Formats: sequence, structure tokens, C-alpha cells
Amino acid sequence: MAPARRILFATSEAFPLSKTGGLGDVCGSLPAALRALGTDARVVLPAYRHALGRTSSARPVGAPFAVPGVEGPVRLLETALPGDVPVWLVDAPALYDRPGTPYHDPDGREHPDNALRFAALSRAVVAVAQGRAGLDWRPDLVHAHDWTVGLVPALLAREQPRPATVFTIHNLAHQGLFPADALGALELPPAWWSLHALEFYGKLSFIKGGLVYADWLTTVSPSYAREICRPEQGFGLDGLLRHRRDRLVGILNGADYSVWDPRGDDLIARCYGPDTFEDKAYNKRALQRLFGFADEPRTPLLAFVARLVGQKGVDLLADAMPALLARRAQVVVLGRGEQQFEAALLALASRHPGQLAVYAGYSEELAHRMTAGADAFLMPSRFEPCGLNQIYALRYGTVPIVRRTGGLADTVVDATEGNLATGEATGFHLGPPTVEALLGAVDRALALYRGDPAGWRRLALSGMDQDFSWERGARAYDDLYRGILTPQPPPPRPASARLRRMSPQTSGGPEPVGPHAPIAARV
Repeated sequence: MAPARRILFATSEAFPLSKTGGLGDVCGSLPAALRALGTDARVVLPAYRHALGRTSSARPVGAPFAVPGVEGPVRLLETALPGDVPVWLVDAPALYDRPGTPYHDPDGREHPDNALRFAALSRAVVAVAQGRAGLDWRPDLVHAHDWTVGLVPALLAREQPRPATVFTIHNLAHQGLFPADALGALELPPAWWSLHALEFYGKLSFIKGGLVYADWLTTVSPSYAREICRPEQGFGLDGLLRHRRDRLVGILNGADYSVWDPRGDDLIARCYGPDTFEDKAYNKRALQRLFGFADEPRTPLLAFVARLVGQKGVDLLADAMPALLARRAQVVVLGRGEQQFEAALLALASRHPGQLAVYAGYSEELAHRMTAGADAFLMPSRFEPCGLNQIYALRYGTVPIVRRTGGLADTVVDATEGNLATGEATGFHLGPPTVEALLGAVDRALALYRGDPAGWRRLALSGMDQDFSWERGARAYDDLYRGILTPQPPPPRPASARLRRMSPQTSGGPEPVGPHAPIAARV
């Protein structure tokens, strides 16, 4: 029997130790799904104060090691994620033992030393990968997730021998850009200050470390893999991504149904499933009472759970809110983000206390209760690499209303007349990111909800019947790892070749896949 593939996940978040969004969900659940397939997946992330507060089993392992720019030795603390996934926490108190999120202080300001904090994380990953952390385990492949560990593939490219590398783009809009002098301050190779390496319009780009130097690139849905190769969503990196498209794969994120399933969710008012769908109404009543709304079973209740930033279309939601409320809908909003959006929504809520409630922050329990209690779930994102909330909403029979973009297009089938007739529909699409398009999609939803309750129930049950578990996605990743680790012909010439500063205006690539997209697709 062949030995298990050894895969090291490098990440800045992994639920339940640390989470600000989908990255934490993915890195908290995908390793467990891979271990269920026989792959020896393990995780490295920082020993944040909040992460240490969520585990009582962390213990020192290995041998302390030095990291440039960090005073004193760095050590590893070992604990585990659900599914018996081994986790090594990088213990550098001067960098990670502080209040706030992984990226911001309690007032929402970026930590001023983020470049050092995440360069140190990347160097700690390399120490583990290269056997310099005193562990008796070394990976065959390092899978780095997002810009915070973008330096990992670049640093490992300087090592011989080294493990293979995969870099996953979770959101190309977040690139880890720092001033030019950070290159020297972080003691990075001067040769990296180049268009063909980590320089990006006069700044140091952490994400380019992964995009240029990783052996393979993945992103979190097939449609998003195609979209980022175009100027509209390439954020200045589409030329590089088109150059590397033969090594770029879109694999749809999965959901952890051990956490997100109304049949066994102890955070909601009453569990339910397809066979007990009538109990969903109990959760709606509980949510209405929680926010002081009238207990009206036939009044449509809409939920929005997301970061309050432009990407998520929160400005469209705020601008559309008076018209939504005029349609006699109740709306609940959960999220934290840009101050202007928080203030606008809170002001609207103060004027409509019986119809609109806004919780400016994040609560895992409230997210579950809203997903279970709402009739429909709003996601008018301008772009969405994958999105997980719409997948959760489907499982809870809460009909998603989404823009047809990225992973939203790959997971939600529009309730056209034809799709409703065949039973394939699972939600509603809106086209361009406009208030008019959002209201148009909501109007279609409300017409079905009010005019055909039996049809609405069938639509909700169709969503509950969808399977977006990690089983398929984990197999796709496992197949990718197997292909990479199988002896192959020499790789193509480095990504530094043929790069241009300006991207052409059209990519010539295929159109995004439709609502029946595969779980994975080459670009």
C-alpha cells in the first residue's frame, strides 16, 4: 500500500480557531475531508490570542527556530482541528498575541506590522516544510492559501530539494500590498524587486509570490478561475494569470455539513429537514421575535450576512432598502465593514424598527439563526470568488437571491419558468450590479412566495436537496495533488517570461460556466 500523501496547509485562518470569512471555513474543513480520503493533511497558522483562547490542548513541539525580523526564537504549539487534523500554531507573541482580528486591531485599523507578521508566518511554514522546526514530519506538498502566505511558494522556490507547491486564490482583490521599502526590511532577495517577481506598480505584492512561483494555482470556483483571467476582475494581474492558465484550476469550495445542517444544528431554535420543513416556520418566528418584528408568518423575511464592503453589494442593498421595505418585507442584516455602510444601514434601521434590523458585528450563532429563520438570502455581490453563505442557505431551505457571478453562478440555478417546471431551480439570479436588477430579482422571488406557496416550498426543498459537501471538492484536490506528485515532464519555463505591465483588454478565454458547472475545471 502506497504511503499517504503528506500535505501541509499554510493559512492565516482555520475555523474554529480563527475565522473572518470563507478562508477560515475552507481551511478548517478541507483538511479533514482530505484525511477522510487517506491523505495526511496538516495545518500551520499563527498562534493568535483568540486562537489560543479557543483551544486548551496546545503544547510545545519541535525545536525553536529563528525567523528574520522576529526577536527571540519562534516555536510551534500543536493542537488539532475537528476531524483530528493536526495543527501547528506559530508562537511569536510579539506578532500575534494582541486583540482584534488576524488583520485589524479592535478599532478596525490594519495592524501596522502586517508585512512582518505574515512574512514571519511564511518563513515558519518553510521551516516546517524543510525540516528546520525539529518535527519528525515533512510534507510532500505545501498548499498555501491566499496573500498572507503568498511568500511561501517564492521562498520554497529557493530551496533544493523542496516539496511541491500549490497556491489558492481566495479573493484576488486582496493582494497584500506593502511599501517598496518592505522588501529590504523583511530581508527578502533584492532580485524579487522586479515586474517578473514581487514588484507591482511600485509596491511589494505578497500575492505575486504565489502567482509567480507556485507549481500550480487554484481558485475557489470554476467560473471565478475564468473571470480572473479578464481585466474586469483581474485587478491588474490578469495578464500573469492568462500566462499561467495552463497551471490554473478552479475547484468549487465545499460546505462542512457537520456544522451547517438544519437537521442537527444546535444553534438554531428548532432543527428541521426536508421531511420536517414545516418546522422552519418555528425558526422564522424566533427570528422575528428576536428582532422585535411582528410575528407574521406570510410576511417575507430576507437576510443578508456578509462583510459590509462594496464587493458584497452592500451599497446596492442600502440604496434598495426603502423600496424593499415598501414591498412589505422584513430584512435582517449581519456584518461589519466600512463605516459608511454600517452608518447608512443603522440609520435606516432606526427609522424602520419594525421591519429592518442591523447587527453591526459578527456572531456565528446569529448567522446560523438568520440562515434558518429567513425565507430568502440576499447576495448581490459585485464579484464572488465562491461564496459559502448561498450554499449554507440552500441547505437550510432559505432561497438565495444572488448575482450571476463566480461561485454564485456555479451553485445557484435561476428560477426561470423552465427551471421551475423541471425542478432544477434553486434560487434567483440578478444580472448587472444595479439597484434595479436587485429589486427585479426580489420582485420575482416575492411573486412566487406570495402567489404560489406550494411552488416556493418546492423551490426551497430543491435547494435542500443539493450536495455541496467537501467530499467532491476534496477528491478534486486529491486528484490534483496526485497528478503533481506523480513524476512529470519538465515544467514550462518560469512565469517571469513574457509578462507585460499592461494587460490587453480582452482575454480570448471561454465564457464562464453555467449553473450546472462541474466541481472543478481547467481554465
